[in-house]
Amino acid sequence: MFYHTSNIKAMNKFTLTLLSLLLLITVTVQSQNNEIKSLTTKEKKEVVDSFSSLLKSNYIFPDIADKMSQLIAGKLSKGDYNMINDPVQFAKQLTTDLQSISKDKHLRAGYDPQVVKELRSQSGNDNDEVPARFLESMRKANYGFSEVKILEGNIGYLDLRGFVHARFGGETAIAAMNFLSNADALIIDLRKNGGGSPSMIQLITSYLFGPESVHLNNFYYRPTNENTQTWTLPFVPGKRRPDIPVYVLTSNRTFSAAEEFTYNLKNLKRATIIGETTGGGAHPGGTMAATDRFTLWVPRGRAINPITNTNWEGTGVEPDIKVAADDALETAKKEAAEKIAASK
Repeated sequence: MFYHTSNIKAMNKFTLTLLSLLLLITVTVQSQNNEIKSLTTKEKKEVVDSFSSLLKSNYIFPDIADKMSQLIAGKLSKGDYNMINDPVQFAKQLTTDLQSISKDKHLRAGYDPQVVKELRSQSGNDNDEVPARFLESMRKANYGFSEVKILEGNIGYLDLRGFVHARFGGETAIAAMNFLSNADALIIDLRKNGGGSPSMIQLITSYLFGPESVHLNNFYYRPTNENTQTWTLPFVPGKRRPDIPVYVLTSNRTFSAAEEFTYNLKNLKRATIIGETTGGGAHPGGTMAATDRFTLWVPRGRAINPITNTNWEGTGVEPDIKVAADDALETAKKEAAEKIAASK
């Protein structure tokens, strides 16, 4: 774990929960059960009551949590959910209702009995164990490192699809960054990156700066009333490249931790951002078991950038060069080639 924080153990659990976001969203609920048991009126009330309790205890903004609780409780009382018998559809409707108040794209309900079992089996586990199927999913996805290559003109290219926790993806990240260490410019493609863990942000970013630690981000975590900080690392295996131009590619699908990486580098003036405005999710959190069949992904913290004293929630990260996502790579290659030529 690579955090400068007063509570390493607590932050480990926090970021491992972030990792679960990346993995759980790939689970296909219908594949788990050929026949899904219909909802009862009693179960709907249990779900709404549990969601309300989880939100009030954990959601980053208590006043917004109260408003969301009042909305879904009121709709249940008025019978607005009476015609919904499919639990998957019920989860979708609750997500829509909750986001109508919070505008928070991280917040969402889910129907997943298997995930509930796994979450409850790990409750109180101090070893931060990760289910074997998640470990295998990470390995098969090469820990988010989809493509690493050297383009014409000695331009390095990294297609990164997720920021997997450095505890698992660190070795692959180190190999990738060292492969790219002799390039004259670097393009990091986050157009299909939906987020993940700040620990991987920290590791990759450390290769783009010198050995003196650079303050990257702050987090406030409501359930424990903690404030934490992330900095670049004083040591990384291999060569640092604080001297080369860096280009980050974005789309409207670039989200969460991928946005933090982009936002950090933009405000530190370490990279040129090319593409589209990102999705706008700056509230980290994790999946919580609500009932035997339903989960709730609750944003429990918020990022506070040390330069802007705010974040990208609801607004996204604006690129320096705005182009369609499909055109971002060619634009970056041109920009990089011109920069390299000008330096000779």
